[in-house]
Amino acid sequence: MSVVSQVILKADDELRYPSSGEFKGMADFFKTGEQRVRIASTLAENEKKIVDEASKRLWQKRPDFIQPGGNAYGQRQRAQCLRDYGWYLRLATYGVLAGDKEPIETIGLIGAREMYNSLGVPLPGMVEAIRCLKEATLALLSDSDAAEAAPYFDYMVQAMS
Repeated sequence: MSVVSQVILKADDELRYPSSGEFKGMADFFKTGEQRVRIASTLAENEKKIVDEASKRLWQKRPDFIQPGGNAYGQRQRAQCLRDYGWYLRLATYGVLAGDKEPIETIGLIGAREMYNSLGVPLPGMVEAIRCLKEATLALLSDSDAAEAAPYFDYMVQAMS
């Protein structure tokens, strides 16, 4: 939920107007709007490049994943992994756009651990994949944009750990 929605709902629940502090929080949110849109656009426009680079990094770190018996062995399994990487990249993009981790939690992480466990997908591998996504993404961004985007990847890593 965006800062604006949070402020409105809280004020309405308390039958009051937003406070000056809440207005300042919204103003700060609006000031970063251009940056958040720029970051999200970069991620969306470079999804394939980011996913390809992240998977390359992961396979270099963990070649056992793509060897016989590994969870990403075979064309179908590897394609499913890449699909999931794209999904996690979209989740980070949603968080950046909202300026909040809530979309990541509600859209993507609720039940993800249980799903991977039930499918026999090793969670440490998914955590490493998200770290590789973060590295590949941040390499495309300026320092200030990378600093804004990084916490959303860190949040996913923490939630999956």
